[in-house]
Amino acid sequence: MFTGIVRELGIVVSAGEKRDGRVIVVAAPLAASTTGVGDSVSINGCCLTAESVDGDRISFHAVQETLMRTTLGRLRADDRVNVESAVLAGDPLGGHYVQGHVDGVGRVQSVAAEGDGLRVFVESPDDVLRYCVEKGSVTVDGVSLTVAEVADTAFAVALVPHTVEATTLSELVPGREVNIEADVLAKYVERLLPRGQRRGL
Repeated sequence: MFTGIVRELGIVVSAGEKRDGRVIVVAAPLAASTTGVGDSVSINGCCLTAESVDGDRISFHAVQETLMRTTLGRLRADDRVNVESAVLAGDPLGGHYVQGHVDGVGRVQSVAAEGDGLRVFVESPDDVLRYCVEKGSVTVDGVSLTVAEVADTAFAVALVPHTVEATTLSELVPGREVNIEADVLAKYVERLLPRGQRRGL
């Protein structure tokens, strides 16, 4: 479990192909100092298991299922990634409940300055957009954000200056693909509704 509060910007050291996926090595000194083999770490919003820790480097094995559902297959050496270690009991929950289970890949539609921050529209698959509501929570590349607006095919988020400075969202440009995770609470609410009342069913 994560909160979507990025603790560190990591650097991809290598991302090598394997028959059953990719081995991704990330330099992340803060996360590495508290991560053991088998621990969960969020990389750009994807929950991955640490296979080895060597100094400031953590090695992960991303299987084909993960690569099909996320943007991790596009990572290259020297790319920056958002890193968050799993939340511990007693840690502050500054964002929202994030599982690290990416629901889909979205595409940045537009990026515009808004005061000292940015307003970003992300085109999203219908089966993810259905869970987005104004003032609700969404995770983009592992960052907990508040939905500012919902359109027919996209949602907007307003990025404050700190988020722009502390995450890879500063690199967003139209056309860039991002990992999206909808708020799990919305999924549970839908599941608890009688079938006839579920949206779109």
